[in-house]
Amino acid sequence: MLNRLVLGNAVSIGSTRRHLIRFTIAALAAVAMSAVLTSGGSGVAPVVRQVGHSLTPMQLRLLSGTGQRALLNLGVLHVKAAGMPGVELGGGSEGDGVAAGTVVGPAIPVSGSSATYPSVIPGSGGLCEQSSGSNVRVNTACTNYADAAFAGRSQAQNETAIAISPTNSENLVASANDYSRGDGNCGAYYSTNGGRDWNGTTAPMLFVRGSSLTPASGNSRQYWQAGGDTSVAYNSEGTAFLQCQVFNRGAGVTQDPDVTSGVIIFRSANGGASWDFPGRVALSSYEPNPTLPNGVVLEDKPLLAIDSKAGSPFRDRLYVTWTSFTTDGNAYIWEVSSANGGETWTPRKAISGNSALCNLTFGLPTPHGTCNQNQFSDPFIGSDGNLYVVYDNYNNAVAGNENKNQVLMVKSTDGGATFSAPIKVGDYYDLPDCFTYTGQDLGRGCVVNKGAVKTSYFRATNYPSGAVDPTNPSHIVVNFGSYINKKSNETTGCSAASFSAVTGNNLFTGAGTTACNNQILQSESANGGTSFNGTTTNDRSMPLAGRQEKLADEFWQWTGISANGTVVVGYYDRQYGNDDTTGASDYSAAVNGHSRRISSVSSPVETEFGGLFNGDYNVLSVVGNKAWVTWTDTRNPGLTSCTGNVNAICTLGNDEDVFASRVSLGDGGGD
Repeated sequence: MLNRLVLGNAVSIGSTRRHLIRFTIAALAAVAMSAVLTSGGSGVAPVVRQVGHSLTPMQLRLLSGTGQRALLNLGVLHVKAAGMPGVELGGGSEGDGVAAGTVVGPAIPVSGSSATYPSVIPGSGGLCEQSSGSNVRVNTACTNYADAAFAGRSQAQNETAIAISPTNSENLVASANDYSRGDGNCGAYYSTNGGRDWNGTTAPMLFVRGSSLTPASGNSRQYWQAGGDTSVAYNSEGTAFLQCQVFNRGAGVTQDPDVTSGVIIFRSANGGASWDFPGRVALSSYEPNPTLPNGVVLEDKPLLAIDSKAGSPFRDRLYVTWTSFTTDGNAYIWEVSSANGGETWTPRKAISGNSALCNLTFGLPTPHGTCNQNQFSDPFIGSDGNLYVVYDNYNNAVAGNENKNQVLMVKSTDGGATFSAPIKVGDYYDLPDCFTYTGQDLGRGCVVNKGAVKTSYFRATNYPSGAVDPTNPSHIVVNFGSYINKKSNETTGCSAASFSAVTGNNLFTGAGTTACNNQILQSESANGGTSFNGTTTNDRSMPLAGRQEKLADEFWQWTGISANGTVVVGYYDRQYGNDDTTGASDYSAAVNGHSRRISSVSSPVETEFGGLFNGDYNVLSVVGNKAWVTWTDTRNPGLTSCTGNVNAICTLGNDEDVFASRVSLGDGGGD
């Protein structure tokens, strides 16, 4: 029987002023969704009654982009705020359409030169290859053209990752959410000539053995409807591994009530040119119907790390960490590992921990510790085999107008068997509430552009990424974004202003103006993670990862350290041209604190998926003294059928592609 959960009023917990408006959200319901909407008095807080299991606003806020699409797209979660006609919580109608104001452009001369439309017209090699300076388009299949109502579907690639082989630096693998088959899939791409040319496809993720699920399904096969949240890595022998989140959408969206989710791992012994089948299930929760008998709404935001260190006692061990959104309202970080190349995996263990740092549990149960609201874990490994996992945590109590959260880290010295208590890496201020400052994407944060017309409203959050110095395993670097920092604070007119009474997300005086600029902070440990400079240092005094010529928003960073100790941080950067005003973005890399522009042209603000989704992250790779970055790029056009002419292709906004570039380490050494 479906649970009926009706939660309405704001909750003030302890002495804090964090208000959690509990929307009742039917996640993955097996019935057609229809909400009864009533106004909440004089305000606009929604009261939404539906049948099904519920996500709290905190859980909705923490969902990764792929998770959001799993729950929100195609009407799976479809919630409107009373008094806000047409506004949907997180988006969510079928296909999402295009961003407001996007119009169909002219027909493309498909018999013309591939140089004019390189993502549409194949070149002499039969692929849609494209390069500009050091920038190379990784997804070389030519872009499909979709009905405007499905813009992005069959077209987009986002949420990118890349890895360099430790045995052959000319061999690269990359991955992304790949929508070329219509729904999200796990895209995998490879290069055998140092990134000059790429090829690839979607992983063979259609089904796995039913017996490999937890618990076993009783069926010979478990089919998957969609996937994403990918990452890639190599072991010390040069075998490539691809991690793929998989899930089913349930009845009312599809003909199948199954809402199982999990993570599967693929291997490639030929440098990513092909992958084994079926994928090995690293973790899963078999949920055959929307009553969620095993209590998991979604297994979300996984990341894979492999210990490829030559002297490590755990050499070639695979680790996956992720967030499990459960029906009791919690979001713990979990971990599994494999010592045999992914063939079998350890039982899952909750690792986000129990700590006095987590002094606000929102009235929820704490079966695995008081740190019960977390997301965006990143596992990384030192040369001594020590495993570190950093993650965002939301269990810190605040008062007055304060709205900061904290980055925590746990450490394992025994190959993932046990973990330390959480260690504080630093405080950070998450991105501002999107709806308050743009009128879009209710329930989410975003990087609000500075122009009078607010066009940048794709969901975004600040998260941590870390690396261990190969020259000194006690030296750890963790980077994370913060809206309040040494360049953006009360002295510039940017200050915390508590939380939205509607969504519970962060508010700031000065948000969306030149007073506020999100920056990438850098917290370091010299003692193997026992403490960090960010443990006690105020965000307003924390070092920045790079230096800008023009102050502007930075976001979505990733971190690596070269063999000689050079710190490389890649991130989106709006200091170039009029990016900060229009909501366009470029990609930069900071090498030992010296920033440089990597993207050869700016990416205009996203138009696919209603302008709401551009992925969640971009993973770089540093191996030896080689560094590669990858990012979601929107320089190429989106495509649709031309009205009244079935023989033509017309432009429609822009498309999301995977681009990559090698980064010269310059004064940091290497090439």
